[in-house]
Amino acid sequence: MNKFLFYINSLILVLLACSNLSVQPGKAEKAGWHLGVQAYTFHKFSFKETVDKTQQMGLKYIEVYYGQPLGKNIEGTMDFRMDKATREKVLAYAKSKGVKIIASGVVICKDEAEWKQLFEFASAMGIEVITCEPDYKHLPYIDHLANQYKIDVAIHNHPKPSAYWEPELFLNAVKGLSNRIGACADVGHWKRMGINPVEALKKYEGRLKSLHFKDVKKKEESEAEQHDVIWGTGICDVDGMLKELKRQEFKGLFSIEYEYNWDNSVPDIADCITFFNQKIDKLF
Repeated sequence: MNKFLFYINSLILVLLACSNLSVQPGKAEKAGWHLGVQAYTFHKFSFKETVDKTQQMGLKYIEVYYGQPLGKNIEGTMDFRMDKATREKVLAYAKSKGVKIIASGVVICKDEAEWKQLFEFASAMGIEVITCEPDYKHLPYIDHLANQYKIDVAIHNHPKPSAYWEPELFLNAVKGLSNRIGACADVGHWKRMGINPVEALKKYEGRLKSLHFKDVKKKEESEAEQHDVIWGTGICDVDGMLKELKRQEFKGLFSIEYEYNWDNSVPDIADCITFFNQKIDKLF
């Protein structure tokens, strides 16, 4: 009985938190700041469950990742090779929950044929941003496709040995390419690699399309990694990053990619959303 009461109390707390989660549309949306979820946050769940959680948290944008099981009554996984019937089911489910699939990734394609297939999929799904880490040799062709399909490309920075782990590598790679080719700044990876996220964002000015927005735990000698924490409670200068993004007049997606408490991260993410709302209220 005690365990049952504990469960009920915990559920009530989550529901109360989620009832006040919706991002302040008048300020955030007017500024062009779209807060959403990177589906990898819920990679232990299906796509349909991820959409459900996104709706539960009062968010309306999702960045899908490839390989996630689609869920009950939709066979297969999230894949840019899926057939038209499956695409329609995926889109219909997201729409039924008031959620837009706005971005996808992180993806690496092996050749030009796959890149074209990816852009065709994104176009059919209404995806506005493709998050990726392409081989340098594919960048001119990707730039061509981005302009042909009118879809932005956001190059992501995984840690070493990623070809884009530090800002200078990205900036050198995209010289001469159109403004359709930009960056998805994973500020958590930067911090873990010893890169100052605020200074890195300054270098990305004019190329920034989206963010995998995070805060990370202080490194402890007894721990193997610096896991994600609730925004504003870690060692990232979250205030500084938001102020810099406002200075740049950034417009785009803040993907919540919360890589911790995998089985029950909604309460933590609820706190991140509350933090974001409070900062929006002060910034704008």
